[in-house]
Amino acid sequence: MSASRRADTWEVSESEESDAETKRDASGQIEPSGTAEEHSGEPGCKALPAASRAVNTQSGHVVSPTRPDPRAAPSPARRRRSKEEIEADAQAAGQRKEARGRQRAARAHEKEARRHEQQRRKEAAEDLKRLRPENYLKRLTVCVDPALLQQHGSDILLDTLATFEWRFTIERQSLPHSITWIRDLPQAEDGSVEEEQVALVLGLNDFVDMVISVKKMLGGEGEETGVGAFLGPILECLNRDAKKVITLLVTDSQLEDYRSMCGVHLRDEMLQSQTGLENLDITEVIVYLQLCKNITLVFLDGWQDVTNHVCAVTKALSKRPFKLLTERAELPFCVDGPWAGGVRVERGGSGLIAVWSRQIQQLNRVSPAVASTVTAAYPSPQLLLQAYQSLQSEEDRKGLLAGLLVKSGGKERRVGPEISARVYRCFTAHNPQLVLD
Repeated sequence: MSASRRADTWEVSESEESDAETKRDASGQIEPSGTAEEHSGEPGCKALPAASRAVNTQSGHVVSPTRPDPRAAPSPARRRRSKEEIEADAQAAGQRKEARGRQRAARAHEKEARRHEQQRRKEAAEDLKRLRPENYLKRLTVCVDPALLQQHGSDILLDTLATFEWRFTIERQSLPHSITWIRDLPQAEDGSVEEEQVALVLGLNDFVDMVISVKKMLGGEGEETGVGAFLGPILECLNRDAKKVITLLVTDSQLEDYRSMCGVHLRDEMLQSQTGLENLDITEVIVYLQLCKNITLVFLDGWQDVTNHVCAVTKALSKRPFKLLTERAELPFCVDGPWAGGVRVERGGSGLIAVWSRQIQQLNRVSPAVASTVTAAYPSPQLLLQAYQSLQSEEDRKGLLAGLLVKSGGKERRVGPEISARVYRCFTAHNPQLVLD
């Protein structure tokens, strides 16, 4: 056998060559006749399957397969879980599922709450926009009684309303010669409501008849029957709705002439001569109408003044809802500006003198300069009270602060007896209903 031949073949020991019995078939393959133990001659070696043994076709010898690395760790066998472990895992999975469900529910609830809050803010913004005077004015309608159009100069009112592009109608009113206002309700509340303000335009002769009717009614022990053509419907209207606020607009061309030529004093004399009553009687009638019937009496020169009054009432009605809304949100008596923040008082007591000064400034017509003068003379309320107690008479206590000099704008003045008395009453009175001014 040549050297190259020997290099290509596996070396086999003499014992293996003698013990191995091979059989060659017709195709030239070699088949071992014994077991692996017989081939190796070593006891304890396991038999290798025939499919795992490779044959070198050139040399005809059997090629041994590659043996596994003994250092490689064997794969561990999968341990079966117990019933308690399976139940614990199922319970943990259920808890995680419930937690995810709660999180989803919380997110959905938060999203719904945000949506409701956005809807509420949107509606509040729309209500605020609708209640603004410039928008609320578009929902008011001025209703004019047709009887007023027969008076000279009434076209001034209609022309002014048309110029402002305000809505107005000409229709018969429950009170003759009256002007009322109607407010349209929002879209959610279909319809309209009548405002409580009523303006009744009377001529001078009609007013004279009303004054005579009131005097007769007062002289007849309060009987309201047969009180005249104008006072009777007014009293009936007030009996139906006590919230009505009626304003009598007395106008006449003669009043305008008397005012332009002679003044107010002679105009009053003309009224007395027209009514045949004394000035005291007219005053008594006016007081009765205002206090007992809530009827306001206004003397106007002509229809231009009536038009100005109607426009002023219309603008006031358009501003009232917005003012009520803003006053309801904040306390109307709180002062804006630095007063709202208050004064910070430290633990050491710094800031108390500023609080004491602010307390005095709460009184009416007490300026910061006056308050600073009082606090400089008496740095605390207790010192002021001790000064009051040291005086014997009531007059001395009221005038205790009157002589203090107040320096403001380079000028000097005194506190005065009025402010001194109000400060004394404020800090010594026991009656909570006492009026300081």
